[in-house]
Amino acid sequence: MNNKVSEIESLVPVFDGHNDVLSQLWLNHHQQPEHAFLQGPACGQLDLPRCREAGFAGGLFAAYVSSPKLPSVATDSGDTANIVPGCGIDTRFLLEGTKKHPDFSPTPDLNSARDVTIGMMAFLLRIEKSSAGAVKICRSAHEIRQAMQNQALAVVMHIEGAEAIDPDLYLLDVLYAMGLRSIGPVWSRPNIFGHGVPFKFPSTPDLGPGLTDLGIRLVKACNEKRIMVDLSHLDEKGFWQVAKHSDAPLVASHSNAHALSAQSRNLTDKQLAAIKESGGFVGVNFGMSFLREDGQKSPDATVHEMVRHVDYLLEKLGEDHVGFGSDFDGVTLTPDMVDVRGLHKLVAALREAGYNQALLEKVCHKNWIKVLERTWGE
Repeated sequence: MNNKVSEIESLVPVFDGHNDVLSQLWLNHHQQPEHAFLQGPACGQLDLPRCREAGFAGGLFAAYVSSPKLPSVATDSGDTANIVPGCGIDTRFLLEGTKKHPDFSPTPDLNSARDVTIGMMAFLLRIEKSSAGAVKICRSAHEIRQAMQNQALAVVMHIEGAEAIDPDLYLLDVLYAMGLRSIGPVWSRPNIFGHGVPFKFPSTPDLGPGLTDLGIRLVKACNEKRIMVDLSHLDEKGFWQVAKHSDAPLVASHSNAHALSAQSRNLTDKQLAAIKESGGFVGVNFGMSFLREDGQKSPDATVHEMVRHVDYLLEKLGEDHVGFGSDFDGVTLTPDMVDVRGLHKLVAALREAGYNQALLEKVCHKNWIKVLERTWGE
């Protein structure tokens, strides 16, 4: 790496590519979500007081609908660790086609998924309204920069898995009007738009048939609206279909390097090359299962596992195309991370690894904002 260690030790603001705090708030219905998030402590790894303490300046807040009949919010690693005891569980979802797809979690039905997704988006609207300017839902890169300048939490509405969207894409128009600016067509389960990649280790990501015709239509509709299409849960065939049909930068909001951890959810060098060619971006996932060479959740793991992936992705993509996609409230973190307040340990580890202030600022927030600007066109 050409950059030398900087002597500047100021807190670097972090704009992050993925969290599941809305799922935690949804599952904890007995509390007012606005109060839980704004005042803390929220159930899980993220709330506004902890964000301020950590220098967490904003990010993509995902609306994710849990699979039916699972014991807790389904996490990106398929486990329930870091879920605080006492959080509720919504069990209204219906089982759909799981016998045909034994490797996948059940897929929620359209009606339930729509209700939950709109409910989570409403949570964000209420949080913003109740925050007295401390939280800002952002619809452009300019609004993100302005929110960060004003010390407000910059929130981008994101959907992880498009089960809520109807085949005619009517709800896409509604959600866009609400503020939606990013969408992952699938989570790691099949829906009408395509096949997500199941959680397997060791495994190639080439585990399914990719997008359906409706999925390709959804990608093109997102291009027209300048909604970012997130590749993180697509199988490899779906990845290449997006690369073929999309005119936007290829972005994987919370994925890691397959060469370092052979998880099915991670990206191969060939995929990374396509992302680089498109001017795209990868956000490093903080989940141990996606970081470690053995794919395990080891009590000995540290934030240096993340540094290893950041180093590798910078080598493959260049310093303008890598950042963070923590997956707070969705994965098992390294024991020294615990929650959002552990970000300072990661930033310190990157400094120790030779990252100067300019590169830290790119990785921590500038690269994310720029790829969103390239995608949204504003």
